[in-house]
Parts: sequence; structure tokens; C-alpha cells
Amino acid sequence: MNYIERICDTELQDKLDAFGAVHITGPKWCGKTTTAKQFAKSFIEMQDPDMRDSYIHTAQIKPSNLLSGENPRLIDEWQIAPNLWDAVRVSVDKRNESGLYILTGSNSIDKTAIMHTGTGRIDTLQMYPMSLYESGESNGKISLSALFKNKELPDDCISDLTIDGIIMAACRGGWPSVMNKKTDKAKLMVPGSYFDSMCRDDISNVDNVKRDEQGTRLLLRSYARNISTFASNRTILRDINANFPMSETTFYDYLKTLKKLYVIRDVEAWCPSIRSKTAIQSSDKKEFVDPSIAVAALGIAPEYFNTDLKAFGFIFETLCIRDLRVYSSSMGGTVSYYHDRYGLEADAVLHLRDGRYALIEIKLGSNEIEEAAAHLNEIERLVAEYNVNEKQAPLRLPDLKIVLTGTPFGYKREDGVYVIPIGCLKN
Repeated sequence: MNYIERICDTELQDKLDAFGAVHITGPKWCGKTTTAKQFAKSFIEMQDPDMRDSYIHTAQIKPSNLLSGENPRLIDEWQIAPNLWDAVRVSVDKRNESGLYILTGSNSIDKTAIMHTGTGRIDTLQMYPMSLYESGESNGKISLSALFKNKELPDDCISDLTIDGIIMAACRGGWPSVMNKKTDKAKLMVPGSYFDSMCRDDISNVDNVKRDEQGTRLLLRSYARNISTFASNRTILRDINANFPMSETTFYDYLKTLKKLYVIRDVEAWCPSIRSKTAIQSSDKKEFVDPSIAVAALGIAPEYFNTDLKAFGFIFETLCIRDLRVYSSSMGGTVSYYHDRYGLEADAVLHLRDGRYALIEIKLGSNEIEEAAAHLNEIERLVAEYNVNEKQAPLRLPDLKIVLTGTPFGYKREDGVYVIPIGCLKN
């Protein structure tokens, strides 16, 4: 199978040019190792069953031996021998060169197992499952970075991606391995296998603490029911306890572990001073790193959504958030949300490092565009109103107002709001 180019490829090369080592993180199966091998000139795979014990033994005695090889040298699943992190840091310090090592891992760093964070020596690159542009389902006619620069849309902003196509893409997920599957049935088996493996094995193997498979499934099922909402953790715990006894301590342990595995990837709140602090929603919005995990947790097939597009609207938002994270990462950006108790919202707020930002509403169908645009315009008005009285630290007005949709046509409204099909978007 030929390598599918990823948006993060350029970012990885930039980081290799700037730092001694790059740590690629993200959920398993998202393509970390495959991408890293495109840049590495030598590698070791710590999970290799023929070599694992030997590697671990060597890492305990003389970890520098495992660093020998042409650079950049890839150390895949380095966390199996955590002291390799410090060995890499020391090597970078001694050699004072960039692009020496690439580290990959499917769970976050256990800080108790390392002596130094690696700041200034080891930089991190967050990978996600593939966006619709990477999988070839978005035609990429609308570039976010270009839109930020010139505010112009191309003339032929038309998406070929149908609602059925969007549903299939969300249920199948952005896992690179689905690309070589010949049938939809085979593609849909991939996220199901991911979900089963994670509940059965990964939840315990990540730190060698035995956790219950059924409890994990119920937690993720409840999370999936509340995806793209502000449901409290207590609500989810009550949902679990209706079928399975789980203490609050155990619940938060499972939740922390699933975040450590990059399965759960909530969206943080953007809390500008345009409303009273008590009026603005500040809790995280429930999200998965990929919409297919929610579908697998619920145990439903694409056909289910043919008669329940309202339910799919929440899955669609997760898909869009995933893609926005992929696209914004290449621009050094982050994604948050805005919501207040008056019902005013922006499902996503895309912030760039230079201060520019876009307010984004996510709506599957065309009948919600008008209301979504009104929300974005009202937030802009509130920011402008706030700035009239705030002379010391005025807020920047939004650079873009976007309604991201599952509809076919992209255009700019008279009020300045861009209507953009997800099937036209790229970084």
C-alpha cells in the first residue's frame, strides 16, 4: 500500500529541523509509525515480539546502545522502556544537533518514569486520524489558511460528498488502515476492532492496572450518548451505575486512562469577557478523537442514521472538530468552543498563534444555517460592544465567521458569514 501523505508531514519536518528529537503522540492506528518511517533513516520497534525482551534488558543496562543508528532514528513505542526518554535527551544535549530522533507512542508520558521533561530538546507533534481531505473525500477547494489571508472563496466551491458519504466516513473513521479495504463492510470492521481491543486490552495494558472491560464499554457508551454536549461527568457516572457498579474514584481513573490513550479528546471552552463569567459555559465539551469510536460504542451501523439525522448531527460535529484540529494544527492553531446560558454559541473557535481567530458553527443541513449565522454575528457584535468600554485590553474582532455544513455549496453571505461544506475544506 502506498503511503498516504498526511497534513502533519510538513510540521514534522519543521520540528526535526528545529529540535533534537520529536515525540509523535496520538491514538493507536492513526498512522504515527508509518508517518515517522517516511522520515527516519533507521528504527527500532520496541513491540517487536522477537526483540522486545532484549530491547528492554538493554534499555535497563545501557539505553544509549538502542540509539545507535543513522539519524533521524525512530524509536517506536518508546514508553515500553521509559528511560529511553532521558537517554534521548542526554544524547541531544551531547551532540547539539537537530533531527536526531523520532519517538512514537500511543499513550501520554508517564512523568514519574522520566527525570527530565525534555523541554527545548524534545518537541511534541500531536497526530489524529485522517481528515476528510487526507482520505480524499474532501476536494480541498477551500483552504482555511488561504481564507484567513485573503478572505476570498474560489468560484467553484461545490462538494461531491453526499450525506450518505459523510455518514459512511464518520462511521468508518479516519483510520489509515481502512483505505486498503475493498468493501464498506470491511472498512466498518476496523473501528469495531479498535473499540473492542481498547476495552479489552489497552485500558489495562497502558499502565499494567487491571480494569474492567464491561465498565469501560459502559463508560464509553454513555460518553457516546452525550457526545458534543456539556453533560457532566456525574451524569455519565449515574448512567453507568444504572447497569454496573462503579465508584467515583474508579470512574475518574478510567476517564484519565482513556484520555491518556488519546481516545477521549474533549473541547475546552473559550471564555472571553463579553459576558459575565457566570453566564459563560466553561466546562469541557464531550468529544472523541474520532467519530467512529462513538458509533462503535453505540453499536450502530450507518443505516441507523438514515432515519435519525438529528442523532447524526452530534456525530457530524465530532467529525468536523477532528478535521478542524488536523487543519489548525498545521497552522499552529487550537480549537475551543463558545456557549453561554442565553443560548448563544460557536461550536468551534479556531485560534491561531498570531491572534487571529475564526468563529465556527457546525450544522449538518441547510435549514439551520440562518440561525447559526445569527449566532456568529451576535458574538461579533458583543465583542465590538465590549471594546467600546474596554480601552486597556480590547478583544480582537473575529477574522472569519464560518458555518461548516454537510451541504454541497460553499458561498459568502451578505453579512460576511462563510457557508463552507466539510467536503470542500482543507488546511
